Amino acid sequence: RSWNLRTTNSREKASPKGANHIQPCSCSPPSGTIREYLSLSAGSIPFGHSTRGYSHSPPSGTVECYLRNFSKKINKMKYIYRLYQLVICLPILIVASILTSLVTVVGCMLGNGHFWGYYPGKLWSQLWIRILFLPVKVEGREHLKKGQSYVFVANHQGAFDIFLIYGFLGRNFKWMMKKGIRNIPLVGLACVYAHHIFVDKSGPSKIRASYDKAREVLKEGMSLVVFPEGARTFTGHMGVFRRGAFMLADELQLPVCPLTINGSFDVKPRMKDIYWVFWHPIKLTIHEPIQPIGKGPENIKNQMTKSYDAIMQGLDKEYQGFVENPDQ
Repeated sequence: RSWNLRTTNSREKASPKGANHIQPCSCSPPSGTIREYLSLSAGSIPFGHSTRGYSHSPPSGTVECYLRNFSKKINKMKYIYRLYQLVICLPILIVASILTSLVTVVGCMLGNGHFWGYYPGKLWSQLWIRILFLPVKVEGREHLKKGQSYVFVANHQGAFDIFLIYGFLGRNFKWMMKKGIRNIPLVGLACVYAHHIFVDKSGPSKIRASYDKAREVLKEGMSLVVFPEGARTFTGHMGVFRRGAFMLADELQLPVCPLTINGSFDVKPRMKDIYWVFWHPIKLTIHEPIQPIGKGPENIKNQMTKSYDAIMQGLDKEYQGFVENPDQ
């Protein structure tokens, strides 16, 4: 290394302002030096070497200068990314949303609602992810059988859950979504024509009507995607699961397929900077479907418990564990 930690004291003595004065640096030190120092600070040994010879920490001013410069670069990139979202992404996504909605409505009116109700939305969702440069990783597609209907259940980390599942699950399906989405101009109309299912929680009869429609969709051989929590998380952690989706799967004797979403909470947290997207990798894990073991309360409990455990275990460690969601 060009910067020898053992020469720290000699450089300090050479300083005209005293042994404790550190000359401010105008550039960052060698990356290996910083990595060595940070590794030692964490109690680990850098680069497979012993700690012999590292009796002195590097000059604090040097490290502070490096970290300060690094922080400035991060902030600069953040504002460049936001400017890109505002000037490039926003106009493109507005136009794409209008065109996708119109194509979906017209296509479904002409016929073959299963095609027009899925593929335009799939391409639209992929555009959202790609134009924002969000890395996507999907694992577990080999668990799905061609021609089999599933009740997909997923944790609900944020708004980008929709784009991730719609764009990258790779299965034609219908959503069960909150009725508020119907009020979004054009998008809500497209969802109506695509025969997605709006869940109205205003009363027991409304809820039953929603699940009656979901039952008909599943009987036609279509799959269904449900967020059993019923609301986005405030913390990144999972809340409780509602039984409705599992009761449908039990009634029709369908397998339940758990989906774990990671990263969506970091991309678009529910309670932080609602106007901006934060760059972060996102990941969709498709777990092995849980087959029915019979019919009735025991099967419902089995599929719900195993789904919850599978999704929880697939979460990043920082978001594992139950945290109550006041919106449920």
